[in-house]
This record gives sequence, structure tokens and C-alpha cells, in this order.
Amino acid sequence: MIGIGIETSLTLVLVLAGTGFILCRWRVLQLQQSRDVHLAALPIYYSWHGLFSPLLPALGIGFLGWILPIPLAAITIAMPAIAAAGLIYALVTSRPETQALITVEARIRQLLFAAGTVAIATTIGILLSLVFETSRFFASEGVSAREFFLGLNWSAQTSAAFGAVPLFFGTFFIALIALCVAAPTGLFSAIYLAEYASPKFRRTAKPFLEILAGVPTVVYGFFAIMVVAPAVRHLGDGINALARPLTGGTDLLLTQSKSALAAGLVMGIMIVPFIASLSDDVLRSVPAKLKRGALAMGATRSEMMKQIVLPAAFPGIMAAFLLAISRAIGETMIVVMAAGERANISLNPFEDITTVTVQIVSLMTGDPEFDSPRTLSAFALGAILFGVTLVFNILAQWIVDRQRGRYATL
Repeated sequence: MIGIGIETSLTLVLVLAGTGFILCRWRVLQLQQSRDVHLAALPIYYSWHGLFSPLLPALGIGFLGWILPIPLAAITIAMPAIAAAGLIYALVTSRPETQALITVEARIRQLLFAAGTVAIATTIGILLSLVFETSRFFASEGVSAREFFLGLNWSAQTSAAFGAVPLFFGTFFIALIALCVAAPTGLFSAIYLAEYASPKFRRTAKPFLEILAGVPTVVYGFFAIMVVAPAVRHLGDGINALARPLTGGTDLLLTQSKSALAAGLVMGIMIVPFIASLSDDVLRSVPAKLKRGALAMGATRSEMMKQIVLPAAFPGIMAAFLLAISRAIGETMIVVMAAGERANISLNPFEDITTVTVQIVSLMTGDPEFDSPRTLSAFALGAILFGVTLVFNILAQWIVDRQRGRYATL
């Protein structure tokens, strides 16, 4: 087995686990017939016992080899060996009196715990890497926090200036445009689906609405650069043509092929399902007795929505908006393809503009040197983005919990 690759090792582990799945069931049924006794669990649980006993310890060894400095050759040998030992253990312990159900449930709990641990460890690892590299950016490279957070000039490609205010401005400006598009569209869609649509229409329309959430963001990016961006530029040129007689032939707006408006419009379309689906759930969670009470007092459905349902669901709707904003702030492909890369502070939505995510992609493209200020600045931007989205998500969760407690007793 010396010199086997990781693919061969994993294949052997899977073969041994599959063998255990088959043999343990066969063995326990044979023992049952020869002894004429009842099984302590259904036969399928003995099969799962035979699968988990070789598989889980071998995968655990592989995970330890991934996070610890253990030679790969040792891991590729240890995984099949541990799996073989687990198979022998499963065959030996597969007897009619074995409580296979309890054993399998314990293995499933261990598997779920391991999955949760991996998720938490991954998040902690990301956070620590961002903090470490960001501290190197500010300490080792001599870039001041004042320049980074208050500077108006960004030229990280040449390591000349690291004023990130234009990036923060562009990120929130495009997110604001997206929210202006998605908030009314998503909220009105949710109101109609929750209170006015027939059950048949709701069952048909809501899946189509939520399909937008499954469209890859690169497809939105292509749509933005090929369709929306030219249309936005033509709109700006039309406004300039109408304004020239009043401005003495001078263009009123500076229009470019990429613009904040194009990226914001498409991003707004992208986050409509988030707002619509979450708002719909919030509106439908308002206690029915409040709605029936308003209708019994003579209120119309419109008055009930405006005076009862929407005020009651307002915290949850705000949470949906905050989650949508955090989704928009972290979006990459749409802004990379449709917003531009120029660090620009301008309220003209027809101009190109850059965002934090665009600059991270730009700085990490190619063969970056991880000791240069140019590359370390991407980690600093990522840390800021991580912190902002985390704050929005925590605030949204707090609002949702507050609203849930508000109607827990109704």
C-alpha cells in the first residue's frame, strides 16, 4: 500500500464501507435463522452500522490530516487501515441482540456534531485569517487606519494610495439603488401573495418568483452588461439630448458603458426573491385573529393591510430589507461586470463606479504576492465587508426574534 494516492485511498474506504453495509445485514440474518431469535432492531440498522463503522473513523483521520501537518503518505495508508479495522469491528458486533438502532443514532449524532464543528471551525478560520492579514496590512506595511478609512484616493494597484472611502461609497450607493428597486417590488409582491392572491395562483406564482434566487449571479452579470448597461447609457444620452437646448449644447449627464445604475438595477432584480419570500412569510405569520377582528369591525382589506398587518409585520419586513442589503453589499459578479473599476465618488448613477468586492477581485487576480501592500489591502477590505454584513445579519436576526416574541402569546 506504500505510495497509493488519496483517490485510491478514498476508493478503498468507500469499498470497505459498502462491504460492511452488505455483510453486516447478511451476517445478522444468518445468525437469526440459526439461533431462531428475534432481532433487537430492523435489519437496515445493522446495514447502517456496517457502513458507519468503517467510514466515519476513516473520514475523521482524513480530516485530521487536512488540518494538521501530517504527511499525506501516512494519511493515505491510515485511512484504509482504519476502515478495515472498523469493518472487522462491525462484523464482530453485528449480532441479533446488538442494539443497532441505538448505535446508528449515536453515529448520526456524531456526524451532525462533526458537520456543525466543521462549519464553525471554517468560520473561525476565515475570521482569524482576515484579522491576521489585516493587522499585517496596517502594522507591517505602515498604512495608517486614518488614511484607509478617511482617504479619498484609492490606487492600490500601484501601492500609491489606500483611501477606501470611494469603495465604501460605491458599495453602499449601488446597494441603495438595488434596494430602491427591490423593496417596493418585493414588498408589493409579498402583500399580493399573502392577502389577495388565490391559493391556486399563489402555488403557481411563488415558485416562479423564487426561481430568480437560484439563477447564478454570473447570468445576472451577463444580463447587466449586455442588456441593461446599454439601455441605461441610451437613457442618459436621451436625457442629454433633451437638455442640450437648455444647457447651450452641454451634456447634462456624463454617461459611460458601465454605470452604477445598471449594476444597481440588476442587483435589485436579483434580491427581489429574498424580500418577497421573507416578507410573505412575515405577513402570513401575523395572527389571523387580528385580521379577522379588523374585518369584523368593518375595515376593508386595504385598510386592514395598512393599519393592522403592515404595522404588525414591520419589524420582520425591516429584517428582510436588512438581509437583502447584506446580500447586495456582498455581491461580486454583477458589480464586476457592470459597475466598473474606477474609484469614483459621484452621485451621478450614469457614471462608472467601483465597490469593495470589485477591488478584492482585481487585487487578487493573477499571481498575487502575499507580502505586498496591494494584496494585503484585499484582506483589509474583506474584513470590513465581513464586519458590515455580520452587523446587518445580527441586526436582522434580532428584529426577527423581537417580532416572534411579540406575537408568541397571541
